[in-house]
Amino acid sequence: MLFVMFLAIQITRRWPPKQRKISMLVNQVLLLQRKFTDCRPILMARNDIKYVFKLAREAIVSQITQPVEQNESKSVKETCVICLEDTDSGSMFSVDGCMHRYCFSCMKQHVEVKLLHGMVPKCPHEGCKSELTVDSCRKFLTPKMIETLKQRTREASIPVTERVYCPYPRCSTLMSRSEALEYSKDALVRAERSGARKCLKCHALFCINCKVPWHSDMTCQDYKRKNPLPPVEDLKLKSLASMNLWRQCVKCNHIIELSEGCYHMTCRCGYEFCYNCGAEWKNKKATCSCPLWEEDLIWTENRDTDEEEMDEDSDYDDGWFVF
Repeated sequence: MLFVMFLAIQITRRWPPKQRKISMLVNQVLLLQRKFTDCRPILMARNDIKYVFKLAREAIVSQITQPVEQNESKSVKETCVICLEDTDSGSMFSVDGCMHRYCFSCMKQHVEVKLLHGMVPKCPHEGCKSELTVDSCRKFLTPKMIETLKQRTREASIPVTERVYCPYPRCSTLMSRSEALEYSKDALVRAERSGARKCLKCHALFCINCKVPWHSDMTCQDYKRKNPLPPVEDLKLKSLASMNLWRQCVKCNHIIELSEGCYHMTCRCGYEFCYNCGAEWKNKKATCSCPLWEEDLIWTENRDTDEEEMDEDSDYDDGWFVF
């Protein structure tokens, strides 16, 4: 059986892992190695990785279902192709549409990581684009994560240029421009011309053009002339971003922080750019001459928090090891 692993350097013991989660993962791989009769790491080129996945899947699928006798009765066990653990069929999650199956534990981790990165989770199977529904995910997600999933799904359903958030801090409800206009027509005369909109949730008035609470006694031009500077909250955020070297996506304006990993960033809106200089990445290639990563951002010490996760967009896939 093949086992594909990102962390080639640690597996060959050339560089001891210093991050807690990476260290635990490496230890699991090393323990797994001992179960094999013959286990030799081989470095694979990136263009060969699909062949490696194919062999791995064939090896796993050939052993995926096996009857097991328990207390004189038979129950069906399945092997989760993510954690490779034998699990009762009743504890396996089947993705709607594609019917790929994984254990609840792996699905929970997969969905939570995607939501943490501001993405709508899809089937973990390589190349599969089946989306997970809120109702099906209730089987393994907490109520809080279900609400986050609803929010991510809602955001994904509205194009970036159409998204509008209520400017009142205690509300901040997401809506589309068309929804806000339709909701405001009944309550406001000439809403389309004036730019006045009514929030779908808190029902407060705001300006769709200035993105501030409604300025009833002046036009948008007058408001901008009297308020040339951004709101205090925005200035504080920009100052904090500048101090911490955060980057702002030029497509959707989200603020992004690089905690660890390479400089190739993929924003939640899909825009790819270099974190070091801000230049756009096109066709998965850099348009600048910046280094791909800084060593200190790849291997950091004393990062023992639960929030420590490997960025899926980081280019750890330059080298793969196959067992």
